Parts: sequence; structure tokens; C-alpha cells
Amino acid sequence: MRRLRDQVVPLAAGHVLEVGVGTGLNLRHYDRSKITSVTGLDPAVHLQERARRRGRRAGIDLDFVGLPAERFEAADARFDTVLMTYTLCSLENPMTSLGVMRRALRPEGRLVFCEHGRAPDPGVSRWQMRLTPVWRKVAGGCHLDRDVLALLREGGFACREPRTLYLPGPRPFTYTTWGIATPA
Repeated sequence: MRRLRDQVVPLAAGHVLEVGVGTGLNLRHYDRSKITSVTGLDPAVHLQERARRRGRRAGIDLDFVGLPAERFEAADARFDTVLMTYTLCSLENPMTSLGVMRRALRPEGRLVFCEHGRAPDPGVSRWQMRLTPVWRKVAGGCHLDRDVLALLREGGFACREPRTLYLPGPRPFTYTTWGIATPA
């Protein structure tokens, strides 16, 4: 995951909205020369101080907003980049959240993402569907069986050259998709 963060996070530029900032794991991976500001969105306000500390260590002044994505009311077309890593799986209402992200992006803006989700292999996908009801309860609402690219398309984004792979570990938990999407 760290190597993927090293590849994906530096693609963010300008005014950035990071959805699911959590404890700020991505902050050290930003290319500070390319960003103007970072707004971190996460309903887990108890993680705010840890994220701010990581931001300070990375030289980033994080503006933390303690709301779920579907309730965030940014000005339309405010952000150049929306960054989302390992977040789509746990959004309570992914379509509403993607609508908020799309509205918050400038027309030429980009959604930079790295997400785990439904695998294309039928056997793995069946296991993901079986495990998700229990996994959601123990892993903060995480859905192993969400189809990342289908959700992004349905949410009004077009993905350019998405990349996929299985990370090391049990396949139902490790199928990962990453890339850049733009408002369709």
C-alpha cells in the first residue's frame, strides 16, 4: 500500500480535497511543490489531531473538516484535485459522496484514486460477497465487494487508463484499482 501511495498521492495538485483523510497517512506522500492547500475530510474527528501532527511533519497545513463526504458543502468547483485512497469501500452512501466530489471539482479537475474492491475473478468475487456482511461490522463499514470503476462511472466520472492488481495477502481483501478520473 505504501508503494501505491508513493505513486498516487503525488499526482494531486493545486487545491486538494482529500476524502477520508483519517490519521493523515497520505500527507507525507504529497509533492508539496505542486499543492496550494489540502482540505482533509473525515467524520472521525477523534483522528483530527493525529492528522494535523502528520501534516505538520510533512510541512502541510491541513484544514480538517469533520464530516462524512455526503454532508460536505464545499463551494462548487472549488478544488483542482480530489484525492481518495482506500475510502470508497467505507462511504455510507457512495453515490451521494461521489456527487459531492464531482460538484466540488473544477471542470478541468481530477479525481485521483486508489481503492480496493470487487475482483474480476468469479471465485474471489463470490468470497468478497460472502465476507462483506461480517467484514463491514469489524472493519469500519468496509465493503469488499464494491465495483470501483462502475461506481465512479455511475457517479459521473470517466476513468483514464485505470490500473489494477492484487496486493500481497488474501485475494478477497487485496484487489486494488487506481488512476485518475475526470468529471464526465
